[in-house]
Amino acid sequence: MTSIDSTDDAVLSENQQLALRQFHAVIPAGGVGTRLWPLSRAAAPKFLHDLTGSGSTLLRATYDRLTALAQDRMMVVTGVAHRDAVCRQLPEVPDSELVLESEPKDSAAAIGLAAAILYRRDPSIIMGSFAADHVISPDAVFQSAVREAILTAAPQQGSAGKIVTIGITPTHASTGFGYIRTGEQLAVHGAPHAHSVVEFVEKPDQATAEKYLESGEYSWNAGMFVAPVALMLKHLEANEPELYAGLNEIAQAWDTPQRDEVTGRIWPTLPKIAIDYAVAEPAAAAGDVAVIPAAFRWDDVGDFAAIGRLNSANEVDDVTVLGEGARVFTEDASGVVVTDTKRVIALIGIDDVVIVDTPDALLVTTTAHAQRVKAAVDALKANGDMDVL
Repeated sequence: MTSIDSTDDAVLSENQQLALRQFHAVIPAGGVGTRLWPLSRAAAPKFLHDLTGSGSTLLRATYDRLTALAQDRMMVVTGVAHRDAVCRQLPEVPDSELVLESEPKDSAAAIGLAAAILYRRDPSIIMGSFAADHVISPDAVFQSAVREAILTAAPQQGSAGKIVTIGITPTHASTGFGYIRTGEQLAVHGAPHAHSVVEFVEKPDQATAEKYLESGEYSWNAGMFVAPVALMLKHLEANEPELYAGLNEIAQAWDTPQRDEVTGRIWPTLPKIAIDYAVAEPAAAAGDVAVIPAAFRWDDVGDFAAIGRLNSANEVDDVTVLGEGARVFTEDASGVVVTDTKRVIALIGIDDVVIVDTPDALLVTTTAHAQRVKAAVDALKANGDMDVL
């Protein structure tokens, strides 16, 4: 993958240079991260935590990573309950760029509302949506991929442009991600890695995932999309007209004194659907989607085993320890310890353990079973133990 500066702006067309200046980043900061309970909770979801030992939360790192491309043209979509925490972490974001959801409505509503608001401000904007809770490195390789995505998305003469996704090069036959089937290479000046998308496919079984990996034709779908707002809304209107109509009405009132009244009336009535189903998959079937296969390292921090991978430099013995002032003793042990208390934790003669210690909840499992933490959250919810969720 070439570096971010590999394509000199001087050799780009005037329209392409304009496209780079019209780029506006959107950061959806939602979801609880139930597989990271009890560290991640409804009041403090995973994007508000430093899960890599870098000294920066996932949200802050996402914002900083996009600054080189969007400067201050960045919108954050998050829940009303997280407003204060988000503003503390991102004091640069003005109220005009902060979109607050009264309740979660899935990614199509969150990204669609951002697109509708931006369209009313400037119909020529090219938006890029990047989740707040992913770990990516190195930044320069990510930025290079996004730059190619912007150039590929930009409308050309007689064309509405493309919805561009950034596909992650698979490192193993994962059954936990959706996949993108890559088609022919596109002739886009300044974007040598751009390809058409044949189709999006759901999370496969193990045998199918191994076939995908062996074929070399598939990328992981990380949910990153770059697109002209006009094209994004065109497909949303065609496939989810009820959702589109509601979002458009909210967007019309967004920069007016009627914002709160209109949003409060309409938002709770909107259907829940993922952006993949509402826009990406039907747009791909219509030939309007491209992919930039990316070479950067990517992790969605889906469980505590991921925290172990991402924090190997903080190991005591063979135990990864995360937590300020952690007091951990180990002997002949391996695994992950995440602590939010000053309690002494001693691990002796135990392998691949996961310990998460918080003031009101304790999780003990193994790295092999880390994906099953969600079941504990579901059980607590069913029992009405909402105070620890």
